[in-house]
Amino acid sequence: MKDAAPQTIYLDQYTPPPFLVDKVHLTFRLEPEKTRVVSKIEFRPNPVSRNREFFLNGEDLTLIRAAVNGEAITPEIDEHGLRCAVPEGPFTFEAEVEINPADNTALEGLYMSSGMYCTQCEAEGFRKITYYPDRPDVMAPFDVRIEGPHPVLLSNGNPGKIGDGFAEWHDPWPKPAYLFALVAGELVNHPGRFTTKSGRDVELNIWVRPGDEGKCAWGMESLIASMKWDEEVYGREYDLDLFNIVAVDDFNMGAMENKGLNIFNSSCVLASPETSTDANFERIEAIIAHEYFHNWTGNRITCRDWFQLCLKEGLTVFRDAEFTSDMRSEPVKRISDVIALRARQFREDNGPLAHPVRPQSFVEINNFYTATIYEKGAELIRMLKILVGDAGYKAALDLYFKRHDGDAATIEDWLQVFEDATGRDLGQFKRWYEDAGTPRLTVRERWQNGTFTLDFAQHTPPTPGQTDKPPRVIPIAVGLLGPDGDEMQATQVLEMTQEQQSFSFEGLGARPVPSILRGFSAPVILERDTSDAERAFLLAHDTDPFNKWEAGRALARAGLMRMMRDGAPADQAFLDAVRAMIQDKTLDPAFRALALSLPSQDDLAQALHDAGDTPDPQAIWQALETLRQAMAEKMQDIAPGLYAEFQITEPYRPDAAQSGARALANAALGLITRLDGGALAQTQYDMADNMTQQLAAYSCLLQADKGETATQAFYNQWSHDRLVLDKWFMLQIVHAAPEQAAEVTDRLTRHPDFSMKNPNRFRATLGALTMNAAGFHHASGRGYALLADWLIRLDPLNPQTTARMCSAFETWHRYDAGRQAQIKAELDRILATPGLSRDTTEMVSRIRGA
Repeated sequence: MKDAAPQTIYLDQYTPPPFLVDKVHLTFRLEPEKTRVVSKIEFRPNPVSRNREFFLNGEDLTLIRAAVNGEAITPEIDEHGLRCAVPEGPFTFEAEVEINPADNTALEGLYMSSGMYCTQCEAEGFRKITYYPDRPDVMAPFDVRIEGPHPVLLSNGNPGKIGDGFAEWHDPWPKPAYLFALVAGELVNHPGRFTTKSGRDVELNIWVRPGDEGKCAWGMESLIASMKWDEEVYGREYDLDLFNIVAVDDFNMGAMENKGLNIFNSSCVLASPETSTDANFERIEAIIAHEYFHNWTGNRITCRDWFQLCLKEGLTVFRDAEFTSDMRSEPVKRISDVIALRARQFREDNGPLAHPVRPQSFVEINNFYTATIYEKGAELIRMLKILVGDAGYKAALDLYFKRHDGDAATIEDWLQVFEDATGRDLGQFKRWYEDAGTPRLTVRERWQNGTFTLDFAQHTPPTPGQTDKPPRVIPIAVGLLGPDGDEMQATQVLEMTQEQQSFSFEGLGARPVPSILRGFSAPVILERDTSDAERAFLLAHDTDPFNKWEAGRALARAGLMRMMRDGAPADQAFLDAVRAMIQDKTLDPAFRALALSLPSQDDLAQALHDAGDTPDPQAIWQALETLRQAMAEKMQDIAPGLYAEFQITEPYRPDAAQSGARALANAALGLITRLDGGALAQTQYDMADNMTQQLAAYSCLLQADKGETATQAFYNQWSHDRLVLDKWFMLQIVHAAPEQAAEVTDRLTRHPDFSMKNPNRFRATLGALTMNAAGFHHASGRGYALLADWLIRLDPLNPQTTARMCSAFETWHRYDAGRQAQIKAELDRILATPGLSRDTTEMVSRIRGA
């Protein structure tokens, strides 16, 4: 258990490590409760450090023996690590420790999952394995020997000697300890091969529990596609003879990029048409690409300290988004990414958990694996590419790989290569890394004598610890449409660098309709007075796919706001526009399916709050239900035709074409179900031969309150499959009526298949409650109390998952006084829990202090 009153760590207090490591030798003698770890580490003084105190991080370790240069020592040990005297020059430190993987429910360090040994060392898990300078700027090659009665013994790098009860591994590439990995157990492999462009033959394996080998083909296909894409687009080859992926059931994160031995949450690698949806396949493809791309942007070049986390994560998220765009639909990918950004990161930026992309301080680094670090960090890379152009971006990345290969780099290093490669001054751009908050970009228009002028102003609201924020450079992609819908001005990127700035377009024959922030060229909130008529015009005519979709979303939001405020009926202009769009055969079916989606409950709550209103979760839910019913009635004559048109008779493939067709057909099914009571959905459920179709039908039946029979049938069919059963838990809660959501969740936590020790199952159940916004925020407060109860229970076992799920409470300040009081009471109850972890204490304190 971590201490609840820890020290705050600050970026400006960084000092280089006093000692560097030339070589690490590790021997593991595996036993569930008494694993022995023998380490032999070759140190030398760091010439750039004046500090000569020898300190090694270590937590929850039992020291058996220690030696320096072969002579036994008795070091000073406390709860954080080990200290001892060392020689002035190079020396070898040896230690033997005992650890208890079977008792490690926090899933950090070495632990057990379904009888398998596995590790998770990012960010600071290696200190739970042995004593070591557990910081990312200490990099060394590792030799590892694993001893145990297990048929498969894996670690980083290339294999060495393998014999009865042991295996040796050598990783020649220097790496920080957070990239160390070990897996041991009864596993079977799905093999593959890849030949790099320079001719290296690479052996590929996906290792799984017996019985899961039939769910590996898509993961292997995605891995090979990722390796090929990284060579073609970034010129990055793989650098070992072997690449292993292991699927693990109990895992706090999605996956981990350990050098040569990626460890994946099983939900992020296992897939089959019968058990996985199209969305699952796409997510697996993206996550496998993300972790593979880390081989260069994260492993070969890592981060100097954890404040630079966005350097590896933001860049790699951007790279995996590029990959998915190339594999699938670029517009649909962009829209999906912005939906997620606004739902998670804008919410974070607007609340008590707001922090810069590069934080200035932290208490627990695990709490900063956030949407700001990942998704907003990727948006910064995207803006850089827009500003310097494709050629400038390529030149900068080539220089980055050449200059910093083998380095632990910083944001300053990253920006410097762009300055050196392009000649641009990026001093102002750096504000994006240093200042929290989402900039508001307001715009006014002027038209005179053929000249159209856009007057922009930018400001960023205060965030915790930051008030005055200078203007940032904002790339604003703009196009102009004529009154007839034709494009008068192709997309042009305007660079805004001042607090207020105007841009003019001359020589125009008629007043244009501006299309602003095309492609969502910057992560800002655009504030512009516009009419429903203009939104409908852009929805019909805009040539930019993102802004076409954005116009429809804005039209829906405006109508819903009137419904909530004034009791207005569903907006006919929106219904007419969407009806026209979904019949437009020139548009991608996946895009048309997105056009049928509505703003989320959380999106609408924030919009009301920003407008000075107090959101009523029940009223938001009711307005959405009313609009969905109106859409069903408006489309009742065309929805059956759409549904029939996009039925697929060919064998299942999770590619963009089939996925888009199923998405549009199932969107039509959702409309039909509101009018036929679930008859067609039941037919689809009974006939479905893949999980996408079965789950879509099951969701429709639950929404129609006709899901009781399907719920039991689904459980009977899939109770043996842990990942499919996660879907069963989640959907019952997500689709529960608001007044029943807490009751349904509570009932499912009592189900024999519920386990809070498995992060996937816990998130599928308690996380689903928070996704049912009207249910979680029900006026009774039952949702708040139930989540707090379970977080208090989980914290002693898994502080990391507990802390992350506390973010469900972060928007408490936007609700009415009654709900605020209820949430604060639950936060106070959590904080009063004896022995509360460092992770959860920090998160709840930040939320409560808003």
